[in-house]
Amino acid sequence: MPDAGALLHPGSKPGWLGGGIPPAMSEIILRPIADQDRAELAALICVSTNFWYQTHGRPPIFPGGPASTEVFAEVYEALDPGCCVAAVDRRTGQLTGSCFYHPRPTHVSLGIMNVHPNHAGAGVASTLLRFILDFADRAGKPVRLVSSAVNLDSFSLYTRAGFVPRCAYQDMWLAVPPDGLGAMPPAASRVRDAVPDDVGPMAALELEVAGIRRDQDYRYFIENRAGFWHTAVCPGADGGLAGWIVSSAHPGSNMIGPCVARDQEVALALLLRELDRHRGRRPVWLVPVECTQMTGPLYRLGARNCELHFSQVRGAWTPFRGVSMPTFLPETA
Repeated sequence: MPDAGALLHPGSKPGWLGGGIPPAMSEIILRPIADQDRAELAALICVSTNFWYQTHGRPPIFPGGPASTEVFAEVYEALDPGCCVAAVDRRTGQLTGSCFYHPRPTHVSLGIMNVHPNHAGAGVASTLLRFILDFADRAGKPVRLVSSAVNLDSFSLYTRAGFVPRCAYQDMWLAVPPDGLGAMPPAASRVRDAVPDDVGPMAALELEVAGIRRDQDYRYFIENRAGFWHTAVCPGADGGLAGWIVSSAHPGSNMIGPCVARDQEVALALLLRELDRHRGRRPVWLVPVECTQMTGPLYRLGARNCELHFSQVRGAWTPFRGVSMPTFLPETA
């Protein structure tokens, strides 16, 4: 976990991503998010995300307001206490931006980043990102994230900082019928609920397929103390795991993923079984664009595309040796 003392006023050291501290940042300090910031943080996430979508001709992604975005701080604080850096207006004490990050044995994952619309263009995002990159560099680890391919300002922020797009994903959603999806592929018969003893095999499989491991995430999903997670695994013919999948039924983030599988057949079986659990809902998931064996059956069920995202990595990266489907809560590309 990071040392809170490392969260400094950006003027105390050089090197934001633009080549120096912008004048507007002289009134901004960086500090960890505190418990009393939770309500303001949820409002920041809600207003900044909705603002971007609405100014680009799309409906708000969080129509339920800040109550639906409280889940991000709840989940991330449970997983990584203290790993949210905030940009705060020195004069008013108000949050101008925030960014979650997740130190893992193999990498640092950069989670959701937000900047208040009133402070857009002031270098807030660049300064937050610089803090995360410095943290990762001190640990000697690569940084991974999932970024929108539609939000070019965000895409440029990361690519200018040295991130490289490694995989493209199509975001898909489906209105799951109240009576379920019906017939399942043969591999779905092997899918079962995950148990604590699956943590080790899940970690070994993701290390094999994606070159990363995050045991604490798997354990958190399976324990499901929050009450809205579900985790399933698919045993392989060799006795090990051929794949696993997680889903969130929270109204602020009804998503399927992450998912890791040795091949598309297993990934599709896991995805369909998990979708069937969300009857009457409209979950979203991310499928690698090259996984046509998956997208064809999904389109036939009525699935539709809603956005595009990239897996981006700064530093060492291992090509995927199977199917890796990320999500936004928590993010790991």
